[in-house]
Formats: sequence, C-alpha cells, structure tokens
Amino acid sequence: MKVVAFYRFLDLEDIDSFRVDLLAECRKRSLLGTILIATEGFNGTLAGREGAISDVLMWIEKRLSLDKPIDARWTNAERAPFRRMRVPLKKEIVTLGRPDIRPQEKSGSYVEPEDWNRFIDDPDVLVIDTRNHYEVEVGTFPRAIDPGTDSFRQFANFAEKLADDLANELGESSKDKRIAMFCTGGIRCEKATALMLELGFNDVHHLHGGILKYLQNVPEEHNRWDGECFVFDTRVAVDRDLAEGGYVQCHACRRPLSSEDLLSPNYREGVSCPQCINELDPERAKRLEERRKQVALAAERGDKHIGPQD
Repeated sequence: MKVVAFYRFLDLEDIDSFRVDLLAECRKRSLLGTILIATEGFNGTLAGREGAISDVLMWIEKRLSLDKPIDARWTNAERAPFRRMRVPLKKEIVTLGRPDIRPQEKSGSYVEPEDWNRFIDDPDVLVIDTRNHYEVEVGTFPRAIDPGTDSFRQFANFAEKLADDLANELGESSKDKRIAMFCTGGIRCEKATALMLELGFNDVHHLHGGILKYLQNVPEEHNRWDGECFVFDTRVAVDRDLAEGGYVQCHACRRPLSSEDLLSPNYREGVSCPQCINELDPERAKRLEERRKQVALAAERGDKHIGPQD
C-alpha cells in the first residue's frame, strides 16, 4: 500500500464545493486519509493503491487549474495507516495562528535534498528543526536547534525570541544570518520561513520536500538523518528506509513511545504513558480505561473495536 503526503498554498475560492467533490473522488477510489482545506490551500495524506492516489492528485490539478504538478512525498505501509476518509474545512492548513502569513506570496528559498548536507555543514548556518519537541526526540539532523514547542502554534514565539537574541548578539548583521529550516514534508517550513522573512531575516532557506523527500532521495552512505521520522498516522514513525519504525503512540497524548517507555510503570496501553501521566485528568482517564476494556473485549471476540477516539 502507498501513502502520499502533499500540500499546496494558493488562494482557494468556493472551498465548500471543492471539499464535497474531493471527498467523493477519494471515496470512489477507496482511499483513506485526511485532506485539510482552507482558503490558503490544501494539505493532505492519502493511503491506497498508487494508481488511485495518482488519479486524485491529477483530479485536483485539473480542478484547480494548477500551473505545475503537486509535489508529493511517497512512502510504503504494510496496512492502511488511517481508518476513514476525511476532508475537513479549516482556518489554516497548518496552524501557526498567523493567518496573515501567506507563503504563496513569499517564503524562503528551497534547498534540494541532494544539496542539504553541504548546506548544513557550513558552521555559519543556523539549522532549525521547525517540528515539535516530541518529534525532535524521535530523530533530527546534526546541529539542529530544537524550538521546544508542543504545537506549531508556539513556533512564532520561538522565532520572535530568536530574532531578539540574535539582534542582541550580532546587532544589525543578525538579519544576514543564514538560516536553514526543515520539517517532515515541507509544509511547516513554508510558513516558518515566511515568518522569518517577515521578522527581517534576509537569508532564509528550507529543505525542499522535507525529511521524507531527503530520506527518499539521499543514498544511505550519505544520509545524515539521526533516528526515525515521526509521521502523523498509525505508523507513528518511519526509519531511514521509509519503512515503519519502532515506535508506538500513546492513545492519551499522541506522543511517540520508545521500547523503554513501554517498560515504564507509568505506561498503560490506551490510557497513559510516562509523558502524560501527570497531565491526565481523572475523568478522561476513566473514559480511556473504559475504552481499553472495550478494545480488549472486542479482541477476545475476534472483532476490531473502532469506537470513539476520545
């Protein structure tokens, strides 16, 4: 089974009609996944037969009269990493909390995966991982700065503080600091680099196609990626070969869990993990415990429980 991640920033009109038609096209081809739609564009991940996915991508290109093909990142999965097909409408297709940031008008310069190693080897380049802290823990590039965020919405605060810190350290020359940014599939960097440009930085770049395209294009002997890459589906993470990795996901907080986490006394499958044990309120813990029991009972009957995800 193929899994594809894709996005495009553009000005979309009549998003309600587009949503209805797109959902119908995906369901007609038995695809699973999620495609977010907003007036600023679309952002999706689909799973299914390669030909069926390609047909939907071509349908989008034709429907929206796109001037170039959709840049997609393909990976493999042994089983469907989604349970249904969803096409929700959103205010932003990736939530920075700054709808005034418009990557379709201005964003950083692309660095192709084949050129990325040489680019980040320059000690004067500031390498920034734009993903959340729990994603960075699973894997990242050498020398990359972890913004320490729990959600992308917090990235703007990190960027503003970084701009102030560099200005205090380097003065006016801080605006010429060369910056290299990366994320999973490229979409967060479109907004992150646009934000950095708005903050006055002049030399801002990002990895074209993100980590997934880097892992796909760069040979093993030249691969600088350290660890696995977190993905937002039931695979949890993929390894350097883009195969399903060795992490599982906590049902309560959605954070990735290593084999060591699973041995912790604070881990209870479907209920809690060492990351969220102190954050979980008693009422939600009761709901999750009840769901865990229902999943276990369904398994005993040979059924698959697909009830509410809380």
